[in-house]
Amino acid sequence: MSSYRTRMGDGRVVELTEAELRADLEAGTQDAAERGGIPPLNEEELGFLFELFACPYRVVGVEPGHEVVLTDDGSVNALYGAQSSSGTGVPVDRETAIRVYERAMGFDTMELGHADYSFKAVRPIVALEQQAMEGTLQSTIVPMFYGGMPNMALYARPDGPFPNPADLLPEGRIDEAREAQEQAGERVTRDMVFVAAKMAEIGTDGINFDTTASAGDVEFLATLRAVERVALDTDLAIEVGMAAEFVLGMHGEVEYRGTRLAGLYPHEQVTLVAEAGAHVFGPVVNTNTRRSTPWNVARAVTFVKACVEAATIPVHANVGNGVGGVPLTETPPLDMVTRAGVAMVEIARIDGL
Repeated sequence: MSSYRTRMGDGRVVELTEAELRADLEAGTQDAAERGGIPPLNEEELGFLFELFACPYRVVGVEPGHEVVLTDDGSVNALYGAQSSSGTGVPVDRETAIRVYERAMGFDTMELGHADYSFKAVRPIVALEQQAMEGTLQSTIVPMFYGGMPNMALYARPDGPFPNPADLLPEGRIDEAREAQEQAGERVTRDMVFVAAKMAEIGTDGINFDTTASAGDVEFLATLRAVERVALDTDLAIEVGMAAEFVLGMHGEVEYRGTRLAGLYPHEQVTLVAEAGAHVFGPVVNTNTRRSTPWNVARAVTFVKACVEAATIPVHANVGNGVGGVPLTETPPLDMVTRAGVAMVEIARIDGL
């Protein structure tokens, strides 16, 4: 009986029989369909995925002419970051790393971001970040984004001024926890708008609100409100990347333009992001480390395909460490990264990665 070499969601190499591979693909798409209330992949699409994972080659690619544009979130960290942060520890600064990605690796766009990668941390040093961005703009050609995370958790005690919902909720102080989140959300919006405006002043091409809704529905609302302001007041290209496939209802009652935010999946998130005025949406589908990569990729593609069909703006699927079907491991294996990317392009019909 023939078997196929693949990996688990934690990167571990495994061998699957033909029956096991087909079963995992079908189970993955069914899981997404049931959770999201969306159609599963059809037989032709599942057949494509089977051939993709049955292919013995280590690296695969899309058909010529099917290439898509690339955006990123903090990719330069992979060069200058320490190995403990999945970097290579090359002794270069951010600006030099960006030029390497542009000139040696041929990236379509690049992004500058602070090492902390949170708008709260950037606000007090925004003048220094403006200087770094201005120098980068003068030495590069590709479109340059400035990126960071809303990271609403930083606004709660002990790191921020507001009561910590994680302390209040276990005590049953629901109303107080909700109020604390709402107060923090207002500050999140303020900081994101402030930094975006400062970046627009010196000619930045775009802003990337990355890992949105990591703290739940209020953080998603704060980001949508920031997108509205930035779209109204600047000409920045706005990209919104999510933190997870499902918006956690840490508050549970907040709405945006009449839509409750808790519980939204990518095909529902993208509609609100577009309404707010963003130009690119980055859906996330989380990897289950206990299931195989074929299972995870089939599941991720099912969610993203529905997202693309619902979208009125370009969709750049997050296909990286622990998302988009890619295994969650310190250095994502190229064999599974390329298969996840091909599946997103050829089946989900994404606009970018």
